[in-house]
Amino acid sequence: MLKRPLSRRDFFAASAFGAVAGASVLSNPVRAAADAVGVKPSDLPDLTIKEVKVYVANLGPAIRRINSPESGEIVSIVTNSGIEANYTLGNRVGGTGWLEYAKGVCLGKNVLDLLPALAAAAQRGPTGFGGATPFVGGFGYPRGIKLGSAGETNYHAAVIDICLWDILGKAVNRPIYKLLGGTKDKLLAYGSSLHLAAIEDFAPQALQAKADGLKAYKIHPGGGQHTTPTGGAIPAYVGHIEEIREVRKAMGEEFTLLFDPVQRYNVFEALKVGRALEEYGYVSFEDPIPESDIEGLIELRQKLTVPIEVGEFLYSIQAYAEYIRRGALDIVRLIADNVGGITGSFRIGQLADAFGMPCTPHNWGNGFDLAAHFQIELALPNTFWFEMPYPQTLSDRPYLKGQFRVDKEGYVNAPKGPGLGIELDRDVLDKMMLRIDR
Repeated sequence: MLKRPLSRRDFFAASAFGAVAGASVLSNPVRAAADAVGVKPSDLPDLTIKEVKVYVANLGPAIRRINSPESGEIVSIVTNSGIEANYTLGNRVGGTGWLEYAKGVCLGKNVLDLLPALAAAAQRGPTGFGGATPFVGGFGYPRGIKLGSAGETNYHAAVIDICLWDILGKAVNRPIYKLLGGTKDKLLAYGSSLHLAAIEDFAPQALQAKADGLKAYKIHPGGGQHTTPTGGAIPAYVGHIEEIREVRKAMGEEFTLLFDPVQRYNVFEALKVGRALEEYGYVSFEDPIPESDIEGLIELRQKLTVPIEVGEFLYSIQAYAEYIRRGALDIVRLIADNVGGITGSFRIGQLADAFGMPCTPHNWGNGFDLAAHFQIELALPNTFWFEMPYPQTLSDRPYLKGQFRVDKEGYVNAPKGPGLGIELDRDVLDKMMLRIDR
């Protein structure tokens, strides 16, 4: 059994309290981008938004949807100068209502004005803590920006924010992470499993991920049952403890392992599983219980030494501040779609860095999803790993040029293209197209 000491610094190296970096970029992203290439904002191409539409593609049965809502809806925001930004709808929540919302927010507006306004809105942010429903009402924002009027979530504004950063990067021919002051050019990757059916499924996949060059592996536990049961069903958490043990046995003592049950335990079960994770030297216990149970998370963090990783179900910077203030987490997790896009994610990453905490953006979904989060990871000083959905083909989409893969040393290299660094394959997309909503 593993008895070596464990701290969160084993896996997520501490940063040097670099939260001030990038602050000026968020206060005026357009000026910062223009300064980066030695021009005035007025010298940039005409970035007035002339068109907002949604391509609706037929994904077909061959594409594995690892986020079940994924529907083949791809956003297009186009400027007068012909710069087009794209992102995906239906990958986190449905895209219902987004098009009309975006037309009202974007049409006729210049990115020079709109992106700073969205950034200012993100500075105030949506309300709500923990497992609360995403923000659905509240503030009036600068220049008419309003995040979350009735029936809308901040996801709608997040998609716009990501697209505006993509446009800005393309306008100055720079990737987003460089506009944000990032200096990294690659990240080590860990394989992130699906929720596999049986206890016996995980160790062989972890070994294959290692053989493919990935330097760590995360278990998303399934039902916690044996392939061939010898008796009745066992409690899922008991089966998960077996998975934890068997994967460690297969991978050896030094290989880095993580565990994410996606909020499925109560505190009792989480303590049992957490102690197994400690015993077998895992470096992260992600979302062990519902994030709405902040008292339970505090108890787990007090009683366990395995780092508690939390944030996929938080929806505002205020919520993160409360969890950090109360000692409910060790590692800050985020989904850009839930927290205001690139702008909100960067602010949350800076908040984590101010407290010496690592930040782990959530790479899960199709190539657009990975591209946005990778830009954030490359920009922040306190991000160290790229989460690779495993097998590595899970995020591939035929309408996208390029794929996310590890190199022979286990790194994912930074994209060289501007903006999000990912490009539509127009010929393929045209063949998949069902319609264009305008």
